[in-house]
Amino acid sequence: MMPTLTADSEAQLAAILTSLDDDKAEDVVQIDLRGKTAMCDYMVICSGRSSRQVSAIAEKLMDRLKQDMGIVARTEGKETGDWVLIDTGDVVVHVFRPEVRDFYQLEKMWLPSGQTAASQV
Repeated sequence: MMPTLTADSEAQLAAILTSLDDDKAEDVVQIDLRGKTAMCDYMVICSGRSSRQVSAIAEKLMDRLKQDMGIVARTEGKETGDWVLIDTGDVVVHVFRPEVRDFYQLEKMWLPSGQTAASQV
């Protein structure tokens, strides 16, 4: 049975995508994980041009989620700025430096073979 999309995860996803766009995150990809894992409803993967930008994108996203939605997201990796993971519960966001993103290739791991991710422009 496929779980129904809650307004919470949809609202979180919209706020996250807006924040990433505002902070000039690059190559933003969202992956719908509903019915595929109990971990979260969506995964969002994006890149920043430098460690400083990766950390800034993550910091601003966490601040906006807390101020606008009352969500205190868990985070890992913000200190180094290579790969920051932000977990809201319903949406998991990965912010990478491009080289690190290329190395791990999370999109390939989570998308069914032959399917491409829905890019946000």
